[in-house]
Amino acid sequence: MTSTTDTGTGTSGLPPSGGGHVLVRFAAAVQAAVDRVVEAPGWSLTEQEAAATVLELSRLEARIAELRLRALAAADARDVGAGRAASSTGAWLAGQTRQRRGAAVADVRLAVALDGEFAATRAALAAGRILVEQARVIVKAVQDLPVGVDAATRRAGEAHLLAAAGENGTTSAVINITSTVGRVAGRGYLAYGTAKAALAHYTRLAAADLAPRIRVNGIAVGAAATSALDIVVSDEGLRQQLEQSTPLARIGNPREVAAAVVYLAAPSGGYLTGKILEVDGGIQSPNVDLGLEDL
Repeated sequence: MTSTTDTGTGTSGLPPSGGGHVLVRFAAAVQAAVDRVVEAPGWSLTEQEAAATVLELSRLEARIAELRLRALAAADARDVGAGRAASSTGAWLAGQTRQRRGAAVADVRLAVALDGEFAATRAALAAGRILVEQARVIVKAVQDLPVGVDAATRRAGEAHLLAAAGENGTTSAVINITSTVGRVAGRGYLAYGTAKAALAHYTRLAAADLAPRIRVNGIAVGAAATSALDIVVSDEGLRQQLEQSTPLARIGNPREVAAAVVYLAAPSGGYLTGKILEVDGGIQSPNVDLGLEDL
């Protein structure tokens, strides 16, 4: 004789649709709705119906993706992996969904970001105005801004990217961050300057290859008060040397670099490609002496 135990869940692991959290009930209802149309033939759609269905399902896919990420953020907040012998929420998700672990971890990071400071991006995804891939790009672009960029500028950047994501038929923009040392000569900058010069020329070559659909520009940054310059900014002697050798007599603010990025990405920079915008205080030579001795 075989005994069975009713766990009160369906084959998907969800509780019956009559109870539980509204998102649990929704997921069960969607599963049931999909079951009802799984055998529906696509060939019988008219041209207009096929086009409308593709667009509606694309929007629905984005909206359901946001709900999944919302639930995933809750799962991570409750450390769901720890209770299931997994090292992290990402490891648990990879094991349960057969995703690659890296992709699962990226999903968790996106979920946490949308549940935190990226409320505007989450709302756009929930409304089906952007795709998951666009949400990833927006979040990463804002997170990659220098540490010194303030919250208001970050939110402005997010808003600009959301607006751009909703536009059809517009050109895309790539902005490379290079350095004035890629243009001017100074002792001790051989490797760094060569790499930055290569990036500047890559910008010009890529602009030619990708036009007219994609604009490619660069920003040659001078001395800006980012974490990379902490050792200089915190040393009064080095700081004075740097300021005195800069025509504008000060260190750059990361917001000034961010503003240049926004300009090049925005419609205001729409007629620029293959250009290097110099945000460097006017220097014509490196403004930090590395003290390289003669051979």
